[in-house]
Formats: sequence, structure tokens, C-alpha cells
Amino acid sequence: MQCLYALPTVGGWREVKVTERRTKQDFAYVMRELVDVHFPHPEKIRVVLDNLNTHSPASLYEAFPPEEARRLVSKLDFHYTPKHASWLNMAEIEFSVMVGQCLKRRIPDQASLTSELAAYTARRNQNKATVHWQFDVQQARTKLGRLYPQLS
Repeated sequence: MQCLYALPTVGGWREVKVTERRTKQDFAYVMRELVDVHFPHPEKIRVVLDNLNTHSPASLYEAFPPEEARRLVSKLDFHYTPKHASWLNMAEIEFSVMVGQCLKRRIPDQASLTSELAAYTARRNQNKATVHWQFDVQQARTKLGRLYPQLS
């Protein structure tokens, strides 16, 4: 099973999808829902992702006809977290909270997992819980200097 998680940086809202497997098609359908249901009006949606092979624009082209994939990709701006710096990813912070508050025990099946996560998500959304991420560009340049070009 896989959990796909949407966590905007503002507003204290999140969405969790439980899928049976981790497929390109699952990812593509979640991206379409992000564009068409949750954020239909913005011109661009920045999506921060880990480096899983299913997390790419190619997944949309495999799942949908070319014109639909092109429409979705034109609204999505993918940014990938460095493999060695997952702690920079706000979603990873939120996952840690989710594990601590909801998933720190064995959950027997997909239906139970979906139900548990729906209740957790509803609570977090009702409380408008946010991730207070305080890592700024200067700290990134210090900790990950080799990834940033030197500015003169």
C-alpha cells in the first residue's frame, strides 16, 4: 500500500490518498485531482516530491491521452528534494507527525488504513494544523553548499 499526500504550504489543509500499490497511474490520477479538484484556478502549482521513479511528468503521459497529460503538466511545476536531504521536505515532517499520531501500530488492511487516515486528516484540517518550517535559503547554502552555485 502507498499513501500519497498533498500538503500546501499555507492554510493548514492536507489530503491523503491510499492506493494499493505505487504506480505511475496512481500518481497521475492524484496529480489530476490536485489540478482539477483542489487547485483548479492557479496557473501553476508547485509540487515538491521525493525522487521516486513514478513521480515524473512521464507518468501523466503514460496514464492519459497526450492532450490531457500536456494540460496537466502545464499547470504543475515539479521540484525534487535532494536524496540525501529528505529532512528538508515539509511532507516528511508531516509524515512524521502522521506516524506519531495515527500509524504507530499495525493496521490490518487497506480499508482500515483509509478510514484511520481520513479521521486523522479531518482532525488536522479542522485544526488548520500547519508545518512551521524554518529552514531558509541561507541555511540551505550553509548546510548544502556544494548544491548551490556561488554568487558573486
